[in-house]
Amino acid sequence: MVKNQGSSLEEKQAEFKGLVEVYTGDGKGKTTAALGLAFRAAGHGFRSYIGQFLKGQSSGEVQAARKLQPLVTIEQFGRKKFIKVTEDFEEEDYRLAEEGFKKCLKAMLGGEYQIVILDEINVALNLGLIKEEEIQKFLDRKPEGVEIVLTGRYAPQSVIDRADLVTEMVCRKHYYDKGVRARKGIEK
Repeated sequence: MVKNQGSSLEEKQAEFKGLVEVYTGDGKGKTTAALGLAFRAAGHGFRSYIGQFLKGQSSGEVQAARKLQPLVTIEQFGRKKFIKVTEDFEEEDYRLAEEGFKKCLKAMLGGEYQIVILDEINVALNLGLIKEEEIQKFLDRKPEGVEIVLTGRYAPQSVIDRADLVTEMVCRKHYYDKGVRARKGIEK
């Protein structure tokens, strides 16, 4: 019988110093970068929690994350329909965002996850579904052994200031401008 040479979850947490990352900007790839981080972490036995704000549609990322459980857990906090930022929001949008934010806090503080990704949280902040003060309080409570990733356009300056890493995706050219719709396996 071969003995496992890897570290226990507790040892990994003890040696891991989590930072705060922000992926923002108008270019494609913010969610993809965050999911890539979770995928890489899973290869080392780390557990990631991904909370997706404003998303409730089935997607390849949700299906893939389910196959990687328990190393990757994903939950969505949005209605099934796509929400346009020009629309008026319904009470349900606020309720889902608030419930999702509480789940992300629980995941961050629960000791089970080394990485907690709040996907599209910057958009939720920009739209007023979550208040900026709430994300600051959230970051104040971050345990040392947890990496936090905040994605989405419109990252507020207060979030950028708190982050250890900020990557801005810039759109130079996009096939959407030529009428190409979201494609299964690529954008959804």
